[in-house]
Amino acid sequence: MMDITGAREFPTVTTTPNYDRTEELKAFDETKAGVKGLVDAGVAKLPRIFIRPPDELAQEKLNSHIQTHFEVPVIDLAGIDRDDRRKEIVDEIGRASERWGFFQVVNHGVPATVLEDMIEGTLKFNEQDDEMKKELYSRDHMRRVKFISNFDLYKTTTANWRDTLTIAMLSPDLLGSQELPAVCREATMEYTKQVMQLGYTLFELLSEAIGLEPDHLKEMDCAKGCTLTCHYYPACPEPELALGTSKHSDPAFLTVLLQDQIGGLQVIHQDQWINVHPIPGALVVNIGDLLQVCFNRKPGNVMLILSSMQLISNDKLKSVEHRVLANRIGPRVSVACFFSSSFNISKKLYGPIKKLLSKDNPPIYREILMKEFVDYFNAKGLDGNSALAYFKLGS
Repeated sequence: MMDITGAREFPTVTTTPNYDRTEELKAFDETKAGVKGLVDAGVAKLPRIFIRPPDELAQEKLNSHIQTHFEVPVIDLAGIDRDDRRKEIVDEIGRASERWGFFQVVNHGVPATVLEDMIEGTLKFNEQDDEMKKELYSRDHMRRVKFISNFDLYKTTTANWRDTLTIAMLSPDLLGSQELPAVCREATMEYTKQVMQLGYTLFELLSEAIGLEPDHLKEMDCAKGCTLTCHYYPACPEPELALGTSKHSDPAFLTVLLQDQIGGLQVIHQDQWINVHPIPGALVVNIGDLLQVCFNRKPGNVMLILSSMQLISNDKLKSVEHRVLANRIGPRVSVACFFSSSFNISKKLYGPIKKLLSKDNPPIYREILMKEFVDYFNAKGLDGNSALAYFKLGS
C-alpha cells in the first residue's frame, strides 16, 4: 500500500525486440552528462533503463488510490539547553525513532541562509557547463569528490532518475576547500560545519533516549566520518514509470537530510508509503543500518529506529526503508549527510554493545568492519533489499 497524493496515470509499457540493456547502460554512462543530459537533449520518452519492471508498475497502479492521515513527526529543538525542555525533546525523539525511524527537526540551529545556500550551490553545480562536471565523473568509490549518475548503474534492474555529487568531507580528515567544486565550495564548507554540530547534538539526544551517557555514540566514532550526497532530480517526462531513488535503507549510523520544497521523499510506515512533506527550514533525520546492530532493548528504555542504528541496536532498532518519487516538475534538490566512522581506514569492529546483551537477548549480528559493510552495500546497490541480512549470525 502507499500514500501518493494526486491522480497518477500509468501508461502501457511496450517492449523492443533484441533489446540490449548493457549497451544502453554503457551509452548513457559514457556521456558523463547524467540524467540532466537526457533532459537537455529533449527526451520525451523514458529510455528503457529507467522503466520499472511490469510487476512493480502493476502493484503501484493497484495501490495508487490509497490515502492515509499519517504524518512524519516534527520535533522542535528550541530550548534544548534547559533541563526540563531537554527531557521533553529526548522523549519526543525516542518515541519518533521507535515508531517511525524518521522525523523532522525545526529550530535546529542551522541558519536558514546556510540551508538556502547549500540548495543553491547544488543547483549551480548541476546546471553549470557539462565539461566542468565531466572532470569529476567517476565510479571509483574511493574518490572523495565525484559526480555520478546512479552509483549502482550496472547492478540494479532499474536506473534512478537522478544525478549526484558526492563529497566525503570527513574520512577522517577534513577535505581541503580547494578540492571542492568552486561553484559550491563556500556553501558546502559552511553547511558541513553547521550540520556536523547538529549531528553531535542528535547523537547526544539519541544516547540519552536509550539510557546511555550523552557522549556514548560519539565515543563510538559514529560521527567521525561525514559524507554529503547532493542529489539533483530533473523533471521527468514519465514519472509514473520511474523512481528518483529506489527503496533502500541507509549505510550509516545517522542521516540528516536537507530537501527543497518540491517533495517526493517517502518512508514506509505501517506497510504504507508516507510522504515526508517539506517544511521550510526543517531538516529530516533518519536512523541508519549500522546503529541497529549495536543496541539491544533494556527494560523500560525507548528503542530508536534509525537507519545506521540498526546494526548497533542488535535488531531492536529497525532501519526504515525510504524512496524518492520521480516528478514532472523540477529539478528537485536534496543533500543527505551520512554520519559514519572512517570506513576506508578504520580497523574498529562494530557489533551489538556488550553490556546490552544477555542470555535472553543474544547478539543477532556478527561484528563487522565499516569498510566491509560499505563495500557490500556498494556492490549490492539499491536492489530493494536490506544489506543487514548478510551480516546476521548464521546467515
